[in-house]
Amino acid sequence: MAQKKVNILNRAVEFEGDQSLLYTVNVHSRLAARFIVPFANFQARDEKDLYKKTQKIDWSKYLNNEKTFAIGSTTNGDLFTHSQFAAQKVKDAIVDQFRDKTGARPNVDTTSPDVLINLHIANRDVSFALDSSGEPLNKRGYRTESNDAPISEILAAAMLIHAGWESSTTLLDAMTGSGTIAIEAALTDQNIAPGIKRKFGFQKWDDYNETLFTSIIDEAKSAIRPASAHITARDLNMGSLSIARRNAERAGVMENIIFDCVDFMKSNPVSESGMIIMNPPYGERLEEKLDMDKFYHDIGFRLKHNYPDHTAWIISSNLDAMKRLGLKPDLRIKLFNGQLECRYNKYSLFKGKRIDQLKAAHS
Repeated sequence: MAQKKVNILNRAVEFEGDQSLLYTVNVHSRLAARFIVPFANFQARDEKDLYKKTQKIDWSKYLNNEKTFAIGSTTNGDLFTHSQFAAQKVKDAIVDQFRDKTGARPNVDTTSPDVLINLHIANRDVSFALDSSGEPLNKRGYRTESNDAPISEILAAAMLIHAGWESSTTLLDAMTGSGTIAIEAALTDQNIAPGIKRKFGFQKWDDYNETLFTSIIDEAKSAIRPASAHITARDLNMGSLSIARRNAERAGVMENIIFDCVDFMKSNPVSESGMIIMNPPYGERLEEKLDMDKFYHDIGFRLKHNYPDHTAWIISSNLDAMKRLGLKPDLRIKLFNGQLECRYNKYSLFKGKRIDQLKAAHS
């Protein structure tokens, strides 16, 4: 099951492995959006060449007339500028091949296809892959409800990893919203595989090995451990907190998170020391009436004066408002919340002045 030839790419990882590894990474990965399996590539001069060379692929290896399919496409470069047009040409080539050989054709289902085909075109380079995940892997199955600005499960998991959070450290999700950060922390604490309750695209493939998949799920279930972390999720909005509770219940971790309706600006620590992770409003939407500069200033003031001996991690796309925190970041990490480029900053909090702390550290 060991992976081979691991290459780090731009926002992706490339590796080789067997069927067992494919199933395992889908079930266990907290950070990947999907796993695709490449199977064909070529160069195309134009849309006619794309159609012709797509038809040379033996699509009966991946499809039949009883299976539905869809094309997920991305294009960049000057040659193919419209991804949907390229996807349509590929779809035409596939169904025409089946019609010519069998007199019938598989149907397209863009909502829940049996086979999801990934098409990627970079200038003239065309590549095809099967999407083994189906729905994106951030859809763990627990977040069926959300507030107006939910943070994705993948981003929440990445924030915990970047912060270096461990179960031995008290965690406060100070503006929890849908509860995603706290829930992802609880899942990590108990070693609950994020994909343990969901379905995957590979389960509809002709070579699907149900026995193998069942054994991987059984092994993941046996690896779950008792909760040990102290995790608190707070929010000013009782409606958001109720959503967070229900999401945590669906994830199977509700009993392991303390939910508390608290205004952060009036809050106090849950322990003498610990980690705070915060995803405050960014002020991106017109309906957000808050004065962002004052709002972020008040966050920084509360952290500085009420949370000594804590480490705070704050994510926001509002870089100007972040400066109003009045805190000097120890570390800045660039992350994306959807399409929004954000900064994820680390702040070390302590009693007294920062200069005195630095002098004490070097004395």
